[in-house]
Amino acid sequence: MDSTINPQLAQTRRHFFRDCTLGVGKVALASLLTGACDPQPARAANTATNLLAARPTHFPAKAKHVIHLFMAGAPSHLDLFDYKPALAKYEGKPIPPEIIGGQRYAFIRPDAAALGPRFKFQKHGQSGIEIADVLPHLAKVVDDICLIRSVHTDQFNHAPAQLLFNTGFGQPGRPSIGSWVTYGIGAETNDLPAFIVMSTGSGISGGAATWSSGFLPSLYTGVRLRNQGDPILNVSSPAGIDVALQQDSYELIDRLNQKRLQIEGDPEIATRISAYEMAYRLQTSAPELMNLKSETKATLDQYGADPDKPSFARSCLLARRMVERGVRFITIFHEGWDAHSDLIGNHTGNAKATDQAAAALVADLKQRGLLDETLVVWGGEFGRTPMIESNPALGRSLGRDHHPQAYSIWMAGGGMKSGLAYGGTDELGFNVVDKPVHIYDIQATMLHLLGLDHERLTYRYAGRDFRLTDIHGHVVHDLLA
Repeated sequence: MDSTINPQLAQTRRHFFRDCTLGVGKVALASLLTGACDPQPARAANTATNLLAARPTHFPAKAKHVIHLFMAGAPSHLDLFDYKPALAKYEGKPIPPEIIGGQRYAFIRPDAAALGPRFKFQKHGQSGIEIADVLPHLAKVVDDICLIRSVHTDQFNHAPAQLLFNTGFGQPGRPSIGSWVTYGIGAETNDLPAFIVMSTGSGISGGAATWSSGFLPSLYTGVRLRNQGDPILNVSSPAGIDVALQQDSYELIDRLNQKRLQIEGDPEIATRISAYEMAYRLQTSAPELMNLKSETKATLDQYGADPDKPSFARSCLLARRMVERGVRFITIFHEGWDAHSDLIGNHTGNAKATDQAAAALVADLKQRGLLDETLVVWGGEFGRTPMIESNPALGRSLGRDHHPQAYSIWMAGGGMKSGLAYGGTDELGFNVVDKPVHIYDIQATMLHLLGLDHERLTYRYAGRDFRLTDIHGHVVHDLLA
């Protein structure tokens, strides 16, 4: 129908909502800014910076920052943290069927023989926590960590399990835990992103969805630092653009964006404004952050970091510098622990790449008085089987398959008990038999330490309130100092 016949027909639903000042974007922005789905006090309503302003917590927080060392590929709990002498006794023999309980595996038969621990274990520190000798640096700070030996998950494959740990859901599209945290309590710095991601190793199966903001405004997406070139894309000015021209361009774009924000009220416009503001500040703050030559030789040696060479050690040192500068949530992905074959070689190499720096991070934070307010989390997406994986057709031998029923992670600082080994598995490390801790419980506990109630930190999307832990999760109070 020709809308010129009747002027009223030209009034679309979009015009109606906009002209009545009830635009959908304004409704969404108002919901975000007033905390309608988030039980926090209202925030000032019309600047992008306010969207990331520090916000009151649900209750007093013990931690202000998180450094999440995610060991993608899944380290073997049986060879690093959960010593099982019975595995050595069973080596070469099938594990009893009643233990396996009908569990099926992708690359090994249910009657596959047991594979004993590949490394020696010793007790360390005053706590006497037993860990493998392939982690000699962690042994030095073992009294500062809380080792959880009873973690379990619902996902069997890498990408879904990585997504579950980082977003609470096994498929892409949900906000990551760093996004939930920055949405809930905002940022402590205006000069660096609130949520920063780094990656070492060979890549992440879960991809960018593991640090995405999902259905939250994209303002809360993690900002990835690159290992080479400019640390953040599109921050450096193009050739031929001087300071005056850049300033004039920025001010013009900001006025246009602010005007459009007032008209549309779209949270994504606020995100765009914030991105321009942050990019402008990052031209100064990012180079200063990345300049590790300002660190002493003793500190570089402590981490095993080369200032000019990308590595897990360099990323850990950068994470400490980020905490000092107020970054709220830092995730370092180190991929490569997927030991379907040659577990000894795989874990020896990965331990060499990560052990010194992870331990140095804990010790350095403690020495600087930052560990009490910084939660450090180390672990992967699931464990490894007690049974051997050996497949000549695939060129595999002396490895372990994926194992969601039981594994280990460690946490330190930020209100966690120290020198504690918590929970336990059966004599073969197959099932959790003491104090089970689900991934959702880890998430709930992390949020709790940051002063957030995981059941109250919600966001309305597609007609219902979502949260990181969905309908699951309990704070593990036994782990709290």
